Amino acid sequence: MEASKQAQSGHGRAAAPADALLGKVVAGRYRLEARLGEGGMGVVYRARHVLIDRVVALKLIRPDLRGETHLRAWMLREARAANRVDHAHIIDIHDIGETEDGELYLVMEYLVGSSLSSEVAKGAMALARGVDILEQMCAALARAHDLGVVHRDLKSDNILLTVRGGRKDFVKILDFGLAALARDPRLAPKGAVFGTPEYMSPEQARGEDAGPQSDLYALGILFFEMLTGQLPFRSSDRDTLLEMQRTAPPPRPRQLKPDVSQQAEAICLRLLEKDIRKRYQDAHHLQEELKALQRSLPSQQWDVSGHADAAPQAPPPPPPAQGDGVIEWANRASLFARMVARVYPAGNAPPEILNALEQTWILAARASRLEGEVASQNRKIEALERRGRALRAEIGRKVEELAHEESRVLREATAEHEEATRLREQAITSERAADAARKQADAAERTPGQAMRAFYERAGAALATMELRREQLRECEARAGQRETAARDLRKQIEDLRGQLGRYAEALEEDLASGRERVAARVREGLAFEKSYTEVTSTLMTHLKGKAECRDLFQELLDSHHSSVGHPGVQPPRTDLSRNPQ
Repeated sequence: MEASKQAQSGHGRAAAPADALLGKVVAGRYRLEARLGEGGMGVVYRARHVLIDRVVALKLIRPDLRGETHLRAWMLREARAANRVDHAHIIDIHDIGETEDGELYLVMEYLVGSSLSSEVAKGAMALARGVDILEQMCAALARAHDLGVVHRDLKSDNILLTVRGGRKDFVKILDFGLAALARDPRLAPKGAVFGTPEYMSPEQARGEDAGPQSDLYALGILFFEMLTGQLPFRSSDRDTLLEMQRTAPPPRPRQLKPDVSQQAEAICLRLLEKDIRKRYQDAHHLQEELKALQRSLPSQQWDVSGHADAAPQAPPPPPPAQGDGVIEWANRASLFARMVARVYPAGNAPPEILNALEQTWILAARASRLEGEVASQNRKIEALERRGRALRAEIGRKVEELAHEESRVLREATAEHEEATRLREQAITSERAADAARKQADAAERTPGQAMRAFYERAGAALATMELRREQLRECEARAGQRETAARDLRKQIEDLRGQLGRYAEALEEDLASGRERVAARVREGLAFEKSYTEVTSTLMTHLKGKAECRDLFQELLDSHHSSVGHPGVQPPRTDLSRNPQ
């Protein structure tokens, strides 16, 4: 799966043998530097933005799947979904588009770290560490679910543990490749079953659509792994494993690891309930319980002991090769001018040499102006991206606050309904008791006074109890109604904000696509300049090579090229517009 590629990059695993695409510049902006891995939908590379020197992970859809339009649609949706969530614990998506060859690409942040799968392979985690990791995942999913995005394929390979701001085990959720915007029926075939069997929810195993509770079930599997060091359901046969997910009760974590706390076990088993109604109502509810569990745990130094035997982290990607850029075009034009002046001190150089020399200056000036224009346009794109992220984050926080309140109100409404059910049963019992007492009192009319008074007192007490229960029931139902009304109002505010986010995101995507196309057009223009520069400098080199008058300057030209490119023979300096574009 694509998720494992970034995790593998964190381990510094060996890349595949020679790849013909290495060195290619995708969309005029991203130069492919190293192959990180291949998954079900695409190949992932470490790439570098040639204009702003940002290292990224770039996913190209697999060549043999280029004709699979539904996979291309999923990939597009991956970027839109993840971008709109915009959460610290979800991988950032920087860019998406198509290459000149019609190949779809997705640009993500480059991460260095270790996968959760590699950590749980070492055995059970300290409880505090496992709860901390789970709480971060829960926070990310709460935001995603609030915005209508379901991951659908959470597993330990899709969780990367990195270091951020000095904090160890900073969680990043990868691979939203199967995420779906809620109620979007356009892409996935009806009845399609997606996911990894070991982490698949019962409803997914039945071929039903995955919802937020399906992600919570997967969190239960992950929590079980972290608590015990093993999966709750294991089988080498896919069908058997799916049947276990549908019907088999999970083992209790304390049976496998007795020192697991009862509170942690209760959370884990509730997440693994087969009946979707018995799981947590939403990620906000789960997050509240996880925070309560964290507060109850003693302070532990798991971040030291738990990482003592951790695999060494891969170093960050290498710095960029120090290319010479368009400024060197003018420097080399100056060297050529000095060489021509030495060879032809009387100014009687052949016309084609004078013309070639003039063209080096013209092309250097044009390339310099073009580089400035591209840099300016790129700054505008970056400003757009920053504003977009700020607004998405702001709307996301507002939605999260409203959804957290909605979760609380709905839980209170559920509690009121449960209380109303209890009071309704008591009211029915009281009504029956009152009817029985009334009948007894009616039958005792000819009984001596003291006894008859006792019968009527009992009947009156039964009627009073019945009226009290009815009044309590009315009050409870009214409170439940008020909370449901409040929840509907909160839901309306959430939907309004989601609509606002969707409209803004679409407008932003159009502006960014337009700006990136302008950059790409200027890059193509830069490539034409570079081709012309190659031709005129080749003319000059051929003519001046071997001239004794300018041998030292010729060597200076060669030396400058050796230091910047590293192999003999002078070629035109690569511009920052299009380094190694072929």
